[in-house]
Amino acid sequence: MTQDWFATARTLSEALPYLQRYAGAIVVIKFGGHAMGDAEEMASFARDVVLMRQVGVNPVIVHGGGPMINDMLGKLNIQSDFVRGKRVTDAATMEVVEMVLSGAVNKRIVQAIQDEGGRAVGLSGKDGGMVTCEADDPELGLVGRPVEVNTDLLHHLFTGGFIPVIAPLGMGRQGETFNINGDTAAGAIAGALKADRLLLLTDVSGVKDAQGEVVTQLTPAHVRELTEAGVIAGGMIPKTETALAAITGGVRAVVILDGRAPNACLLELFTEHGAGSIIRDSAPQITPQG
Repeated sequence: MTQDWFATARTLSEALPYLQRYAGAIVVIKFGGHAMGDAEEMASFARDVVLMRQVGVNPVIVHGGGPMINDMLGKLNIQSDFVRGKRVTDAATMEVVEMVLSGAVNKRIVQAIQDEGGRAVGLSGKDGGMVTCEADDPELGLVGRPVEVNTDLLHHLFTGGFIPVIAPLGMGRQGETFNINGDTAAGAIAGALKADRLLLLTDVSGVKDAQGEVVTQLTPAHVRELTEAGVIAGGMIPKTETALAAITGGVRAVVILDGRAPNACLLELFTEHGAGSIIRDSAPQITPQG
């Protein structure tokens, strides 16, 4: 038992430079996948987020909810089609999407954070005129592409010590509601906030090379090379595209990591080893200042 205490103390001591490094930093986290459906993993994620806020980080959670939307559409006998991997969203589908994302999913995450002692506020991109969209593709209906992000409300929440939890919805210029891909929404919000980190939590361990090994550090040029070579493919392409767009928009670095791994966010931010694949304009050795 004494050895365990010493190990805990040593871990905290080694984390100090990283805690100092991220004090006051904005970290946007895209939360989704398997962890959203598992109560224990949800609680673990919530504890990590509360700890981040406790040590001075300003976390922003942007969540998805595709499986929950599919379940509700099935219960209501509403057919849902996909074009190039994106959900076609008509008016009837949009009502369900908004109900599920802004309702059950959003409030479940808020409750989990508050159960761990944090103060969370559930929002969507419609609140406070946060995310303005244009139609992404006529074939997709009410699927939006963010064109403006107003961060005033988020900065007010940071000042009050609150953790924003954001459903990926936005408003059109004519007042219509748009469904936004969760990764895309997270990237746009992170860019507008000039976030220090955008963490894209997935169900894989990171970006892999041709040998199937995780590449821990990449530059945008390296990402483009791997994509052109077909090494980055399938569902990883939209995530790396989101990462590149976020970096262009002003995010300091983007990390693609496995959200199922215990304490994944804390490992990435507060340890020398980090977690997953970090993408940034240059790839120096990771240090507390890196």
